[in-house]
Amino acid sequence: MKKSPYWPDGVPTKINGFKKPLYDLLDQSANLYPDKTYTIFQGATKTFKQVRDYADRVANFLKKNGLKKGDRVAIFLPNLPQYPVIFFGVLKAGGVCVNCNPLYTPGELNHQLKDSGATWVFCMDHPQFYKTALEATEGTDVGKNNIVICNIKNWLPKVKSILGSLLGKIPKAESHRPEHKFLDDILNNTPPIEKNQEVDPDDPAVLIYTGGTTGLPKGAVLTHTNLVFDVMALEQYIRISHEEGAPPEPPRKGGFHCYLGVLPWYHSFGLTVCMLAACSSGSRLICIPDPRAGNPPFTEVLKQVEKFKPTFVVGVPTLFSAFINHPLIDKFDLTSIICCASGGAPLPVELAKEFERKTGCIIYEGYGLTETSPVICANPSDKKKRRFGTVGFPVPNTEIKIVDLDTGTIELPQGEDGEIAVSGPQVMKGYWKNPQADAQVFREIEGKRFFLTGDIGHFDKDGFLVITDRKKDLIIVGGFNCYPREVEEVLYAHPKVAQAAVIGVPHPKSGEVVKAFIQLKEGESATEEEILEFCKERLAGYKRPRYIEFRKELPTSAVGKVLRRVLREEERT
Repeated sequence: MKKSPYWPDGVPTKINGFKKPLYDLLDQSANLYPDKTYTIFQGATKTFKQVRDYADRVANFLKKNGLKKGDRVAIFLPNLPQYPVIFFGVLKAGGVCVNCNPLYTPGELNHQLKDSGATWVFCMDHPQFYKTALEATEGTDVGKNNIVICNIKNWLPKVKSILGSLLGKIPKAESHRPEHKFLDDILNNTPPIEKNQEVDPDDPAVLIYTGGTTGLPKGAVLTHTNLVFDVMALEQYIRISHEEGAPPEPPRKGGFHCYLGVLPWYHSFGLTVCMLAACSSGSRLICIPDPRAGNPPFTEVLKQVEKFKPTFVVGVPTLFSAFINHPLIDKFDLTSIICCASGGAPLPVELAKEFERKTGCIIYEGYGLTETSPVICANPSDKKKRRFGTVGFPVPNTEIKIVDLDTGTIELPQGEDGEIAVSGPQVMKGYWKNPQADAQVFREIEGKRFFLTGDIGHFDKDGFLVITDRKKDLIIVGGFNCYPREVEEVLYAHPKVAQAAVIGVPHPKSGEVVKAFIQLKEGESATEEEILEFCKERLAGYKRPRYIEFRKELPTSAVGKVLRRVLREEERT
């Protein structure tokens, strides 16, 4: 496919220099910007030099306590300032980070620990999280002594730390087993490692379990190269104006930018596009462990935006929707935000336009998966070249083909819907100890290794990738294909709708019909007839919802994806 005239100005189609250890991102920034702030947590800051020193101490501790190259270490934490310290410390020791959702039940975490073979767990000092970790480690390879507890007291500003202790507001487990270590003691009593463990850039660096929106979670093995490449590709692809009227340029480094760390770092989107991107560019990173905190929800994160003035916000559509529909939104100053990246779920056009109207920034949509580190495609970060309703172009070094749904090997003509297949340096090594799953998703096409994404889409006439839907979310109404996203876009255009999700439900005559689940904006009310009439004017008959169900909230994953799978399961029962 020829280079599109809409390709962002000055962006190369190929980059190099990404074959290196992931921990180099921290070391380079600590060398270049030692005294620049990396993490901000409730007003307390840590510089790049401090984070590297702490990471070196964690690495030395793990090595001295038997960690071998390739051993897995579970990080069971929300977005706390200890996260990058532990993450890079594990890598510097030659270990593999297993990123775990801190909201997991003991059973869910136990499965992940068993499957990954993790030998260590870092968890938060918290009544729920520590108890979960204790239960989850039973019957796993985690050693009896190998739980490290992370308390936030010493990571807060002194005044907050003292007041928090006096008022009992600092989270703490009810009791601790004496054999378990505290991270603060490790940092105080262990010298920095003298030399990082040498690794091959194609060695595993991170093991992330897929979200399970279409089935049982599987461990995606991401290498050092996978993640370094994706960070570097985005640094080259994104072009923004740093001052009003200034020409677009790559994001400035060395402390100019500040990232809002609101997406969880145990997920590939938040990890790569926020935590690692901030590290690589020498930028500040606001640690937000609970974005829903406050009354109404999301109030606390809006306070953080006003106080610490992030320039980059990386989020999912539900986050942007929560911001603009917040009843107090007009009381907060959001003008520091220059650029927003949206992913993880389709970005409704009306939502994007309204967010830009309220903030004055640019929001652009990208696309990727856990298995691709995650970004493979992104819209130009330029309002003139960006195209709503698409996810843009493949980032540098990345090739995308649209292939047939049956074999995944036959490339389809431009404009025709098929499964999206991708080849590039960001594509995972494979699923952890799961060759059967690998065989299902990898294909060799023209001598290259392609990953089948499970998403359906096509390239439009100008080369923009259009996501039609998930293969498994397809609704077949009387023999006609109905894609939930198309119906949801119409529902999102309704002025009273905050969230919408569409599934297929059985019907005796047409096989399936469309059912819509709707969450209204705060303070709004609507009738089923009103929504159906709205759809009647905008959708063909077979695409119109036959049933409407209003809900206070829709089920979402930890990263904000509306879970159609859960709605389907509820409907079946």
